[in-house]
Parts: sequence; structure tokens; C-alpha cells
Amino acid sequence: MNETLFVPFKPKNLDRYPRLDTVLMVEGEIHKSRGDKTLHKIWKSLPKQVMWGTFLTIVDYLEYSGKVLIHKDRTVSWIWNPAGVRRILGNPKLVVR
Repeated sequence: MNETLFVPFKPKNLDRYPRLDTVLMVEGEIHKSRGDKTLHKIWKSLPKQVMWGTFLTIVDYLEYSGKVLIHKDRTVSWIWNPAGVRRILGNPKLVVR
């Protein structure tokens, strides 16, 4: 039997889904924080108000997708490196097709 390693994202306590512009806004703010801000400080520094539950849903999704890492002290680090991925995909010796 072939088991898949893909685990679908299941948001917790979600009344409605965040809009794409809100997700991108949170992504940008986390990326700018350089890993020295807590979740609460990032939430407070957003240019537009976002409900706390919606913010946490976005952060959960970003963690699930491998873009951020949440530390024990609740600081957030951006770990996604698209330039590195492009470098790997562009190198025929590293990618099996």
C-alpha cells in the first residue's frame, strides 16, 4: 500500500477564512520582523486591524507550509528561502526529473 506523507491543513476554531491580502500582509510583517518579535508584537504592528483568531489561523498556516518557525518564547522566524529553492530547481544535477 502506498501511503502519502501529505497531511492537509485543518484550521482550528475557524469561523471564516482570511482573505489573501490579509495573509500577504501578515507574511510581510513577519518577514520584516527578522525573528525578534513575538506573535503579539507582530499582531499589534500590522498596518490594518486583524482579529486575533484570524491572525493565529494565518500563522498556523504559515508554520504548516514551512515558511515560519514559532519558538518556545513565541517569537517568529521566517525560514522560507525561495532563492535557495530556485537555485536547487535550476541545477540539473540536484533535481531528478
